[in-house]
Amino acid sequence: MKDILVLGIESSCDETSVAVVKNGRDILSNVIDTQIPIHEKYGGVVPEIASRNHIEAISRVTKKALQEAKVSFGDIDVISPTYGPGLVGALLVGLSYGKALSYALNKPLVGVNHIEGHIAANYITYKELEPPFLCVLISGGNTQIINVKNYTEFEMLGKTRDDAIGEAFDKVARVVGLGYPGGPKVDKLAKEGKPNIKLPKTHFENSLDFSFSGIKTAVINYNHNNQNINKADLCASFEKAVTEVLTENVTEAIKQTGTKQVAIAGGVSANQFIRKAFLDLENKFNGLKVYMPDMKLCTDNAAMIASAGYFNYLKGNTNELDLNAVPNLKI
Repeated sequence: MKDILVLGIESSCDETSVAVVKNGRDILSNVIDTQIPIHEKYGGVVPEIASRNHIEAISRVTKKALQEAKVSFGDIDVISPTYGPGLVGALLVGLSYGKALSYALNKPLVGVNHIEGHIAANYITYKELEPPFLCVLISGGNTQIINVKNYTEFEMLGKTRDDAIGEAFDKVARVVGLGYPGGPKVDKLAKEGKPNIKLPKTHFENSLDFSFSGIKTAVINYNHNNQNINKADLCASFEKAVTEVLTENVTEAIKQTGTKQVAIAGGVSANQFIRKAFLDLENKFNGLKVYMPDMKLCTDNAAMIASAGYFNYLKGNTNELDLNAVPNLKI
């Protein structure tokens, strides 16, 4: 069978990334141009600035991705841009560029759901991983427990009813004065503290849904109402509480489905405390295997988009050139 090379394009937020991936699992190149230093001074991503920087970077990043992969446009079989969810202006840059390449090169266009991309990051890290499995998607915009039935079929088992977990991390970081991006900074400071502050945990009866607004508000109130707080202890307590909510819901999902495979994905899956907590689940359930993407594949990147594009292409899920960005796209 002929190798299939997919050119993945990711521009849903503040990373401009282009990758070349072979057969959905082998990275030939994965170039990421991050805008974090640009947005840091604003305390978060400014959509208009993000879009402008994507426009400036996309051609340069594509050229570098092809060079690193040692291929030309003629070698590419499929063009796969992210078309949602994300910031609409940012999405449109990568999607429009991908559609232009598809038209000019006469190559199939396969739009990719960004959430599917995060799931597919595990296929790159673990060549042996195949569905079905549970995937816990934890990122700045999503917190979901997904039953991955096959490479292109998904069932939502639980989702956040308010803040995504990454959003909660960012807001807590802002409250305690750590700045943006919050997740890595909270994780780093938490290592120096003790989880000795009692914070609320929310669970819903007969549901695997999440809620993080209560714990976020509790951290804000604690910060405002106490003098000389230990920020490291507060971060450690917050991290422990949200991780327990995650693992408790996932434990219930494992019991309900009887799965033997659980993967995590998304930017927050880079959190070291959360990674250890999920690995501990292997000791709790006989025969359970936990999968985690390489650290460089946790945050937004085009290799994961190319991988998801490959499996959708095999399924025959191609798109016409009228494909539009869908900022609130669901899985």
